[in-house]
Amino acid sequence: FLLTVTDDIKSLRAVLNPDISKIRNIGIMAHIDAGKTTTTERMLYYSGYTRALGDVDDGDTVTDFMAQERERGITIQSAAVTFDWKSHRINLIDTPGHVDFTLEVERALRVLDGAVAVFDSSAGVEAQTLTVWRQAEKHHIPCVCFLNKMDKPTADLNFSMESIRLKLKASPVLLQIPLGSGKNFTGVVDLLTNQKLIWNLTSTQDDGRTFEAKPLGQSEDPELLEAAGEARAALIEQVADLDDEFAELLLTDFSDNFEAVPAKKLQEAVRRVTLARKGVPVLCGSSLKNKGVQPLLDAITAYLPAPNERHHDLVRWYKDDLCALAFKVLHDKQRGPLVFLRIYSGTLKAQTAVHSINRNSTERMSRLLVPFADQHVEIPSMSAGNIALTVGLKQTVTGDTIVSSKASAAAAARRAQSDGGTATKRGDHADIGIVLSGVEVPDPVFFCTIEPPTMAKQADLENALNCLQREDPSLKVRVDPDSGQTILCGMGELHIDIVHDRIRREYGIETHLGPLQVAYRETILQEASTADTLDRTIGDRRHFASVKLTVRPVDFASCEVAFTEELQVQIQPEIKEAVENGVHSSYLQGPLLGYPVWGVSSLIHSISVEPGTSPAMVSACVSRCMLKALRLAGGQVLEPVMSLEVTVGEEHLSSVLGDLAQRRGTVREIQSRHDNKVLLATVPLAEMMGYSTVLRTVTSGNATFSMELDAYEAMNPHDQSTLLKRMSGLM
Repeated sequence: FLLTVTDDIKSLRAVLNPDISKIRNIGIMAHIDAGKTTTTERMLYYSGYTRALGDVDDGDTVTDFMAQERERGITIQSAAVTFDWKSHRINLIDTPGHVDFTLEVERALRVLDGAVAVFDSSAGVEAQTLTVWRQAEKHHIPCVCFLNKMDKPTADLNFSMESIRLKLKASPVLLQIPLGSGKNFTGVVDLLTNQKLIWNLTSTQDDGRTFEAKPLGQSEDPELLEAAGEARAALIEQVADLDDEFAELLLTDFSDNFEAVPAKKLQEAVRRVTLARKGVPVLCGSSLKNKGVQPLLDAITAYLPAPNERHHDLVRWYKDDLCALAFKVLHDKQRGPLVFLRIYSGTLKAQTAVHSINRNSTERMSRLLVPFADQHVEIPSMSAGNIALTVGLKQTVTGDTIVSSKASAAAAARRAQSDGGTATKRGDHADIGIVLSGVEVPDPVFFCTIEPPTMAKQADLENALNCLQREDPSLKVRVDPDSGQTILCGMGELHIDIVHDRIRREYGIETHLGPLQVAYRETILQEASTADTLDRTIGDRRHFASVKLTVRPVDFASCEVAFTEELQVQIQPEIKEAVENGVHSSYLQGPLLGYPVWGVSSLIHSISVEPGTSPAMVSACVSRCMLKALRLAGGQVLEPVMSLEVTVGEEHLSSVLGDLAQRRGTVREIQSRHDNKVLLATVPLAEMMGYSTVLRTVTSGNATFSMELDAYEAMNPHDQSTLLKRMSGLM
């Protein structure tokens, strides 16, 4: 029989508030150019929400609506779209694949319930795939895998499955096998139902809406029947190993013939395995060629969890009261700030006041919208489990917990206390409510100066940077205390280039960027102890503080301060806070080059403060003592080192290796992938400026690369000496 979809364009108003069990909040995540945005386009088209198939190369996709995205053919910021598929409401976020925009993936996964990992079936697991997979694991998100680009001549199902197993340390559960290969890829065999799904595309204009589903019969090609039989038997055996309930069903009801197990029972078992994150369903297709996307949509609704199947411990204390997390902010020229909220409990209504626990402020929300990329539909209310877009929240930022009122938040905190809950109450908000964990923002690795064309434009530039920082927390802006210049700090060359371009296009300011610099860190080489005293008289008031402390290097990439047990009992809270402020301020600027200090632990042995001494003086004394101790301990510069993956033809391999040797690169492994070589290396970030241009030159454009931050490593003495001389102006 033939399966097709109606030609009518659906409205987002059709199902405003579906039952929570019918909602799926999912993200599309993958390496660069694996086909995330193309897959999203097909989903929107087949579900009936767009009239035409968008194409990344043509720059007419729904989710890549920024001018920079359409020009470059890449996804820069995550875009949310809402649509229905077979009585289910799907809230989908298309995320970037480039490492410079890793925060977009992080904050999307923070609020989603499931994810679709898209793979290039000829390349398997690539560098950025590892990164986004780790992010999904951190948030305990169940995943479905989609092996895209099965129409490529080099597509390899077994290779892709093995790379998922080895590189992601996951258990892939194969639900489909491809029919044909390369240009002859026509569809898939569904192993659960033993059906062939065939897309008979008669021309390049065929949109793939209609496909044929028919049972596998004895008249089929014997090789196909054998392959499908073996794959289904392996599927049943694997699911039985992963799910005890299914294993028991097989042994009690189908012990004579495992193949007779109903498709529905097998599907239920696969769902349990997926939700428990014991395995990941794997499907095949080619989004660009319009094959395999409808079964992927079915898999999303069948195997990924509804919001009420995810356990959010903190939310239960709010019961039916509103509790939501702000995970993204956009600036609209007409509407002002647009805040994306994931609603965990209660109902969000337009024209009502809401309270931000983090800001301890109450704001009025004027309008409520259903997100659909850059086109939105206004609605009066939205229930738990959904993703909403709000207008009018001018103070809310990424990571804020939004509730209906201050009283509601306090009531939730009281419930948690009275029930003996383990819900954590964070910082200053402990007495007014329970705060959802926010979004982890990575530290920037690149920075450069930014200047307006004239001083008259300085205020406009500051406003633009404030808006962009609110949209993108991974973008940091600071003012250099010595030169007074504005410093732009970002995640990479592309990140800063996009910010520069947006300032020019969206805010009409032709800014000038200084040369890109690498964000180094500093640490110490040995333990050192010292003491210091500050004794000043200001007016008729004497300020006296004396401190003794020890600093020592530690392995982890952070800094901490501790007090001796005796001092911990004796010290007054306000003095303790002043000491901690002094220590942390000294960590901001190291003794060598003024870069932030990492991997240092400070132990305060004693602190003596005369009554009447201001906390600021105590902090100043501790900070001065810390600087002395850090200098005594000997400084070491840490530099960011990137994990690099280059795919190149064998004829250009020696050129790439020679170039990496000049860049202080270390080759870890060289793999063979079809006719190409995959080079895995670690290279200092400082040596990777403009690498894409150089790689194109030495390989005549026949190579691709990707990289991600691997670690901060100690610079060797020769390179550190060179850097010190250059920073001191001696070179």
